[in-house]
Amino acid sequence: MNQVIAVAEHKGHNRMRSGLRFLFLQGPHGPFFGQLAAHLRAAGSEVLRVGFNKGDEVSWPGNLPYIAFRGKGADWPEALRRIVADNKITDLVIYGDGRPVHSAARALSAEIGLPIHCFEEGYLRPYWINYERAGTNGNSPLMHQSVSQICTLVTGKANELRPAPVHWGSIWRHSWHGAIYHGQILFRNRDYPNYRSHRDVSIVSEWALQSRRLALLPWSLFRRKLATGKLLRSGSSYQLALLQLGHDSSVADHSDFASMRQFVDTCMAAFAQAAADNEWLVFKAHPLEDGRENIRIAVKVLSRQYGLTGRVLFLDGGHLGPLLDGAKSVVTINSTAGQQALWRGLPIKTLGRAVYGKPEFVSQQSLVDFFRNPIGPDTVAYREYRLYLLSTSQVAGNFYMARGRAGIVRKVIAMMLAENDPYEEFAKQNSIARTNLRLVASRGKHDHA
Repeated sequence: MNQVIAVAEHKGHNRMRSGLRFLFLQGPHGPFFGQLAAHLRAAGSEVLRVGFNKGDEVSWPGNLPYIAFRGKGADWPEALRRIVADNKITDLVIYGDGRPVHSAARALSAEIGLPIHCFEEGYLRPYWINYERAGTNGNSPLMHQSVSQICTLVTGKANELRPAPVHWGSIWRHSWHGAIYHGQILFRNRDYPNYRSHRDVSIVSEWALQSRRLALLPWSLFRRKLATGKLLRSGSSYQLALLQLGHDSSVADHSDFASMRQFVDTCMAAFAQAAADNEWLVFKAHPLEDGRENIRIAVKVLSRQYGLTGRVLFLDGGHLGPLLDGAKSVVTINSTAGQQALWRGLPIKTLGRAVYGKPEFVSQQSLVDFFRNPIGPDTVAYREYRLYLLSTSQVAGNFYMARGRAGIVRKVIAMMLAENDPYEEFAKQNSIARTNLRLVASRGKHDHA
């Protein structure tokens, strides 16, 4: 039976497209996009990059075609249309879909039916990156798939799951590539006079913030270890709030929050109404938090305002696993780290739009009721959902370490050349397998007769 299914799946496997011309826009810091493009060209496709600053230019291999866009932001949509037409582009490649230059690419893709390949940090971080078509996060096809539909596709396979890793392992490399990228823009960007960052601060300010963060890392690590150790040894019950980067597109484009301070205020107001007097509220900062909002001070001020002094703790980063292991519940906007909470069966409340924000997984209670008596997820359904992600859009590896990039490229080239996106292909292969199971069963009955 397994041989029949294997043959049927092989015959119905996602067909590879040919004669493709990929246009790369902005990617993650570092050499990933350049390496990916080189492998696509080796596989027979044409590649082209549009760069918007010196960081884009320097990170692209010198032997691959490159176009410098030096116009103003308002000129970009029409310039993109011309570049696509003049170069007979068949596919677009982006990292994150919230930047203005990428929003224009998504709009053109939808208008003329041009495939767009979207990379992003993984929904199941760490150790996985995200590859989808059409969009990510709130624009992902996952937003339109119900848990019942997903579970139908993976029924009986949940025992294939692997545990969720708790260590990222590449934060120093991430910071290093980011420093090089922004250094190029800060000191060598005269050829791109109209460049404006998609961030809410200037390049000079971002460089200063990142430099300060790196300089203070030893002190931050010492302070964090003391605070975390005190919390875990105290035996106190605590509810965990996962902070994100306020300027990240997952917050700016897929939530109603304007800042992390606003999220902190919302959490404290509800916690003050609902939580038991012996419970703590712990805010854990994003690993790449650079201090632009000074959340530590906001937490201190707001804890006094809500009468929570001595019951609120701020941790500037650190490993998430041990904190989750001791937490009573988790609240976040839409952090991908919420999936580590779900893996552990913890109750979770999301206040933004998340790909895992299904009623079977995240609490539908008000935030006050959640803090008072949090309701947990359907853990069986979540295991099947997680397997679905690992079988479709999640690719093992990371963008910032050589071995991690090699792992991604090794798998994703075939996914990019394929006719179907990962979700469509998974559904198609499952349909073929089920059809052949029925055929084998029917033949067995006929032979027995």
